[in-house]
This record gives sequence, C-alpha cells and structure tokens, in this order.
Amino acid sequence: MEISPGLGVAIMMNNYFHDMATGLLVGSGFALHAIIRIQATMNTPESTLFFLKTNRHMVKLFKFALWWVILGGVPRTIFYTSFEWANAADKLQIPALAVKHVMMFAVVVWGVIAWRRMQQKVAQLKESLPAGMRAEFGE
Repeated sequence: MEISPGLGVAIMMNNYFHDMATGLLVGSGFALHAIIRIQATMNTPESTLFFLKTNRHMVKLFKFALWWVILGGVPRTIFYTSFEWANAADKLQIPALAVKHVMMFAVVVWGVIAWRRMQQKVAQLKESLPAGMRAEFGE
C-alpha cells in the first residue's frame, strides 16, 4: 500500500501518541502506587482523603490513556507491515521491534491488573473515612 506524505505523518503521530499513552499508563500507576504507600505509612484520615482525591483524577488519566492505547492501536495495526515493519526490516531491527511490542503489551496488561487491584483498596479506604470526610470527598 502506498502511503502519502500526509498519511505517513498521521500514522507516525498516532504511533508516537500510542507509545506515549502506554507510558502514561505506566507512569500514572507508579505515581499512584507511591502515593498509596505514603498514605499507608501516615495512615491518617487526611492522608486517606488526599489519596482518594488524587485517585479520582488519576483514574480519568488512566482511562484516557487506556482508550488511546486501544483506539490508537487500530490504525497502528492496519499500517503495521507497510510502516513500522518495513522501516525496522530496512535497518535489521526486527528483534528490537518485537521486544518493544511484547514489553508494551505486557506493561499494559500488568497496568490494567494493578489498577483493578488498586481500586479494591480504594473501596476499602472510602469505607474507612469518618462520615464528615466522606461527605467532603463527595461520596
């Protein structure tokens, strides 16, 4: 399939943002993990409220990044052989490309599992808040 310069730019940008979305999944997961470890160390209603409020915003970022990974993966898959594969083959980088995609897939799967586990902890922490703070949180 012949790729016009404009389509090539669109594909390259989609692939770039697709990789960035994967990085957002990883980064947001590690950041939230660090915050919950601090919350567990402090173990105060205030630290719990801070974590829950932060989690609320991070879940939005996570969902946005996950949807970008899913939706951005469609055009990436369609043009894979004529764009990414051809470029990697020209430079004898097929093993590197394979390792990259296996790692990215593993990271996304791990991230989804970790986020699901984190949300179970979120439910427990919501219940542990005093009634007044629960109202402040908006639950």
